[in-house]
Amino acid sequence: IQASSGETKYTGALDCAKKVYQESGIRGIYKGTVLTLMRDVPASGMYFMTYEWLKNIFTPEGKSVNELSVPRILVAGGIAGIFNWAVAIPPDVLKSRFQTAPPGKYPNGFRDVLRELIRDEGVTSLYKGFNAVMIRAFPANAACFLGFEVAMKFLNWATPNL
Repeated sequence: IQASSGETKYTGALDCAKKVYQESGIRGIYKGTVLTLMRDVPASGMYFMTYEWLKNIFTPEGKSVNELSVPRILVAGGIAGIFNWAVAIPPDVLKSRFQTAPPGKYPNGFRDVLRELIRDEGVTSLYKGFNAVMIRAFPANAACFLGFEVAMKFLNWATPNL
């Protein structure tokens, strides 16, 4: 946010944390935590549920899920990422607006942010950045799940009885 405003208020991450703490105390450090949970809990549930469901659908009859091919893992992971972000975008927009607002702008938290966004920009404003997020979602999450599956195969090979 600092870079886009042109104003240099912080010299780095530690300076930022120190100044935020001095201005707002511990509440300033954790500003947006509830909104982060409102984004991450349902989105992560959707993410892993979709991935496991698709792995089961993509597993050929008589085969184990552990034998799934790389292309099928990539597709399952990519689609899971898309489903994750479809759920996560509205609370992410609210969280970003809330966290970057000047102190005191939203005294009732995300309810004020939501009211203002819908009033001023309409319901579609909750999906700002949708195209960019979706373009990134498939390849990033396909690679993530492929890395996870490769790591699990290696760990199960290296430490089979753990």
